[in-house]
Amino acid sequence: MTLRILAASAALIGIGMMAGTTGRMAARDQAALASHPPSGEFVLVEGRRVHLQVAGEGPDLVLIHGANGNLREFTFAMMDQLSDRYRVIAVDRPGLGYSDALPEDEASVAAQAQVLRQAVAQVGAQNPVVLGQSYGGTVALAWALQAPPAALVLVSSPSLPWPGELDIWYRITASAVGRIAILPLASAFVSHSYVRRAIDGVFAPQHVPEGYADHLGIDLILRKSSMATNAMQINGLRPQVEKMQQDYPRLTLPIELVHGDADTIVPLHIHSKPLSQMIANAALTVLEGAGHMPHHTHPEAVIAAIDRAALRAGLR
Repeated sequence: MTLRILAASAALIGIGMMAGTTGRMAARDQAALASHPPSGEFVLVEGRRVHLQVAGEGPDLVLIHGANGNLREFTFAMMDQLSDRYRVIAVDRPGLGYSDALPEDEASVAAQAQVLRQAVAQVGAQNPVVLGQSYGGTVALAWALQAPPAALVLVSSPSLPWPGELDIWYRITASAVGRIAILPLASAFVSHSYVRRAIDGVFAPQHVPEGYADHLGIDLILRKSSMATNAMQINGLRPQVEKMQQDYPRLTLPIELVHGDADTIVPLHIHSKPLSQMIANAALTVLEGAGHMPHHTHPEAVIAAIDRAALRAGLR
C-alpha cells in the first residue's frame, strides 16, 4: 500500500509540474504577443506566413537576422540608418519571430533561403542586396548559391566547418530527451535576467546598447516554438556548410564580409578569412577588437560595406 501511495503521489507531482510548465509557457507566449506584436506585414509562401517589415525607398536591401533573433534585430537602429537611400526589407526567418516554421526535415538553410526569396519577391524585391548576420549570413550564402542576388553582405557569419563541439545547451537539445523535457522547462522558467546576461556575452567585448534587449523581445526568444526551432537549426548547421563550401568558388557576385577579430562565437580565422580567399569577388573588412555584433557596435563599418556592395553591383 505504501508503494502505491508513493507512486500515486509522484504521479500527481509530475502532473502538477507539467501543468505548471504548460501554464508558464502559455503565459510567456501571451506576454510576447502583448508586448511585441507583429510590427510588419505577412505574405504567404506555399501556405505558410512570412513576417517582414519594409521601410524606405531606393535599391532593395534584404536583412536576415541570426540565431535566437527576429527582424527586430534590425528595427532597433539599422533600418532607420539605411531607409534614407534603400528600400529595406527585414524578415523573420522561418520558425522565428512571427514567421511560420518549416517542417523539421525541410528546415535547412537552403529551404529557408528559398522561402525568403519568394517572400521578398511578393513585395517587389527582384534583385536585392542581401545582408545576413551570423546564422542569417549562412542563409544568405545559400540564397546566392540558388539564385544570386545583386550582392551579399555577410556580417560575422558562419560559412565553413568548425572544430570541436557546440556548447552544452545545443548538445542537450540535440537529443530527444532534451527536446521533450529540457526545452519546455527552459521556455517556462528561464528568467529575463539570465537572457540579458547571455546577450551581454554575445556582444562582448563591447557593451549591449541601452534598450536593445527590451526592443528585441526576451519573451519572443523564450517561446518554446522559437527555442525548439533555433536549437534544431544550430544543431543541423555544420553538415550543411560542409556541403556548401565546395560550391563557394563558383560565386561571382560582389560579396562584402565584415567580421570582428575579437568574435569568439563565430571566429574570424575559421570563417570569413578563409572564405574571402575562396571567392574571387569577396572583400573582407576586419574590425579590430570587435565582437560578434558589429552592426550595432560598429554600424558605420557595416553601412559602408552595404554601400560598397550596392555600388559594386551597379545599384548606386
